[in-house]
Amino acid sequence: MEIVREPAPPTQRSRLAILLALVLLVAGLAGLFFSKNHGEESIGSRDAGPEVQPRRVSALPALGLDERATIEVFEKASPSVAFIVNSAIRRDFFSLNPIEVPQGSGSGVVWDESGHIITNFHVVYGADAILVVLGENREYEARVVGVAPDQDIAVLRIRASGDKLVPISIGSSRDLKVGQKVLAIGNPFGLDHTLTTGIVSAIGRTIKSMTGRTIEGVIQTDAAINPGNSGGPLLDSAGRLIGINTQIVSPSGGFAGIGFAVPVDMINRIVPQLIRHGKVIRAGVGVSVIPDTTTARWDVHGVVIRQVEPGGPADLAGLKGLRSGGGGRISLGDVVTAIDGEAVRTVDGLLTILDRHKVGDVVMVEVVREGRSRQVTLTLQEIE
Repeated sequence: MEIVREPAPPTQRSRLAILLALVLLVAGLAGLFFSKNHGEESIGSRDAGPEVQPRRVSALPALGLDERATIEVFEKASPSVAFIVNSAIRRDFFSLNPIEVPQGSGSGVVWDESGHIITNFHVVYGADAILVVLGENREYEARVVGVAPDQDIAVLRIRASGDKLVPISIGSSRDLKVGQKVLAIGNPFGLDHTLTTGIVSAIGRTIKSMTGRTIEGVIQTDAAINPGNSGGPLLDSAGRLIGINTQIVSPSGGFAGIGFAVPVDMINRIVPQLIRHGKVIRAGVGVSVIPDTTTARWDVHGVVIRQVEPGGPADLAGLKGLRSGGGGRISLGDVVTAIDGEAVRTVDGLLTILDRHKVGDVVMVEVVREGRSRQVTLTLQEIE
């Protein structure tokens, strides 16, 4: 006798299993549909299309004359450009041991085969240790030979064999023309041997050095000059040194299209003195003078002589300084108003004119005393 059993009612677990199976079935069918209709858009699809080869490289055209000339100048001059790191000695906060801390960097140029390096005074100012890096990352400790803060020039020296030194080729700044091409090589932001190009934007500019003295005959250029370029060379199209990059005008501190370089004619006159004497041998007339701020209050036009050095050129010419009168009153002596026909209005102007001369030069000095003007001839002497 066959016994037929009624099926048991489905449990909660079996209902969940059936529902899950249906979900998986629907998902699988949807995925199959998507892969058939959109397979060409899927990454890694088996149907990847035709094989693609790299593009053929076009033939290199011949470089232009200007490009080749620029490359030649850079390859010739870059071995003469130095990277300079200025370090100070400080004490470690915890151990109190002396440590060397970099406090600035700049550029420089190889001057001669004796190891003299030219840079800006402000690049090495306050340095306890100076490192000079030449091509192929050759590092040398440097010592300061001489400085001319008024002209922002410094001379260093490294111990290196002559075959490792490539002196820069020297040009002239006297015959520069506005518009001619210039090139600057330096280490802006620590990026060594960076080349920028531009033109001479202006000549005969004046800027102030760290000491407040005026530097005359400065070259203005639009070649990109940034922090770290200071002390590096400004070159003409023949690769000759025409200036040392020294300052920029920039509200933001970066390149703004206006850079200045100390002219090479000034450098070529000063550097031999720094190498030989460690300082600039200055010519003077043997007087001390009153500051401009004081003479401005006195409503005096010119440079007031405070004191005349006994036996000096001014003394021999009969010039007089300030004199004390009765009741503590001070009387003016001579006021310098011109030298060789060029007007003198400030102390800086007087010194700038004298800096163009050397010891032994004869100059005509115009002075005013008690409202009367006269001229005297002086032979310039060396001054401290």
